[in-house]
Amino acid sequence: MIDSQQNQLEQLVAENTLLKQRVDQMQRLTALGELVSTTTHEFNNVLMTILNYAKMGMRHRDDATRDKALDKIYTAAERANKITNSVLGMARNRSNQFETTDMVKLIEQTMVLLERELSKYRISVELQIEEVPQIQAIGNQLQQVLLNLLINARQAMPDGGQLIVRLYADDQFVNLAVRDFGTGIPQDKLKKIFQPYFSTKDGPDESGKGGTGLGLASCKNIIEAHGGKIRVESMVGKGTCFTLKLPTGQKRPSPLVAANGLSAAAQPMNASAAE
Repeated sequence: MIDSQQNQLEQLVAENTLLKQRVDQMQRLTALGELVSTTTHEFNNVLMTILNYAKMGMRHRDDATRDKALDKIYTAAERANKITNSVLGMARNRSNQFETTDMVKLIEQTMVLLERELSKYRISVELQIEEVPQIQAIGNQLQQVLLNLLINARQAMPDGGQLIVRLYADDQFVNLAVRDFGTGIPQDKLKKIFQPYFSTKDGPDESGKGGTGLGLASCKNIIEAHGGKIRVESMVGKGTCFTLKLPTGQKRPSPLVAANGLSAAAQPMNASAAE
């Protein structure tokens, strides 16, 4: 009888592990789909700019108009180059092994991909980037987390607003904070936001993003797998700040150790917090 119960328990554990792996795989595919959609849209904007100014330069033979057209074409081509380098950077980070990761470059590549979308929704971005040590991480997974937090922040400010992305280090951790000044999260929902399938959104917005409830749960799993901690502070009507705390050394601290500290961007809120 005991052996039978033990076998059933082992089978349930194995099935649960398999289901978690499938959910993680689905989240990776979702993130990849978001990246492809965003990148395709960005390239389309660049190509339309190049085509329109090329046509203008061909229609008008005066030097002033042609110089303007060439300048616009050159600027668009430079942006296309940045997008390409960002995508190639993400492609190089497709490994599922921990590797030396430059968080500054990771942030820069991610912001290039979302620059046009944030501008479209009238979101101004302030980068507060300090010099930090490189960390051992799975770069593509951290990029998925950052993309998710940035999209969430944009959606929390439907009428536009300010977004602060801050990178700084303390004695043990590299800290990445994403702070919006949007609608905020009610206290009764704040404690549930990392639960699988829980969402504060009714469904996808006009851009087709959001509403699955999988994002933050997956973000939490990724950060904890890195030996870190994800902290959220929020106040209704004042905004929300997510802070990722990632260990700087090879030794990964326990979640209790990683929970220390608050981001400076979040401190003035006197907000309720959850981890």
